[in-house]
Amino acid sequence: MSVATLVKEESTGYTKHDQLFKQLIHTFFEEFLAAYFPEVHRNIDFQSIKPFSEEVHTDLLEGSTRRLDIVIETKLKGTDTIIIVHVEPQSTTQTDFHDRMFRYFSLLYNKYRKPIIPIAVFSYDESWEKDEYTMRFPFFHVLTFNYMTLHLQKKNWRDYIQSDNPVAAALLSKMGFSNEERIQVKIEFLKMMARMELDPARQRLIYGVFETYLKLNKGEEEELMKEIKQMDDAEKILELPISYEERGIEKGKKIGEQIGKERGEQSGIKKVAREMLKKGLSIEFIAEVTYLEKSEIQRLAKECKENF
Repeated sequence: MSVATLVKEESTGYTKHDQLFKQLIHTFFEEFLAAYFPEVHRNIDFQSIKPFSEEVHTDLLEGSTRRLDIVIETKLKGTDTIIIVHVEPQSTTQTDFHDRMFRYFSLLYNKYRKPIIPIAVFSYDESWEKDEYTMRFPFFHVLTFNYMTLHLQKKNWRDYIQSDNPVAAALLSKMGFSNEERIQVKIEFLKMMARMELDPARQRLIYGVFETYLKLNKGEEEELMKEIKQMDDAEKILELPISYEERGIEKGKKIGEQIGKERGEQSGIKKVAREMLKKGLSIEFIAEVTYLEKSEIQRLAKECKENF
């Protein structure tokens, strides 16, 4: 029995938001740590990364059963010490979350017997936050379990706009900003995207996360365009899809068609799909990005598993 099958949830806390965060962090794991946990980033050997995507990953099975979100094995830099990094995105307030983090930690340690770095990512608006679980009696202190936390609403978005970090760009839309700053946040996001020049699949992922949480209305989009046209780097920014909902999907299709022509029908797209499967991304997300049929992606997944 795997660690995953032992974890039961009382409520349907897992949402599409948790899935978005899982895909984002799995794709940009190194960048995620660099942006928000630099002390961990400095001590991790990224050449030894091994995601437990098959065995332990976010999913809903048989009602309320839930698997852990992100569990990655690696080494401490400059040593042979194997460690596990567990990242748990949380999109809704749960006052017993600290208890759940301790249970997850206990299950992982019981299974792998390796040092664990536990990290919680809070993406809700409420201020609730705990970073420890304590078990004590009036006559005896049993233990205190600590975990690292990232509460996005408590972050200042302006602190990240010069970083050229794709995770920070995507999550600008979940950081603390006022309604009056919405347009400026989108402008800075687009400037970051223009500088990073990501490939279409990764660009689509970053846009998808950003626009899930910050979607400008028509009036704001018009004001956005006016401001962009007055900027020095307006031409480069305007080459980007300002909104994937309105322009990006069609552009994505054209990119996919072009890749297919250049690499022999759809062989290039299938290659991208195989790489995304190896990273543990969902079939639904891969279908959305590559425009392949789900049945085709399932076939590719089967081939990857047989060849592994």
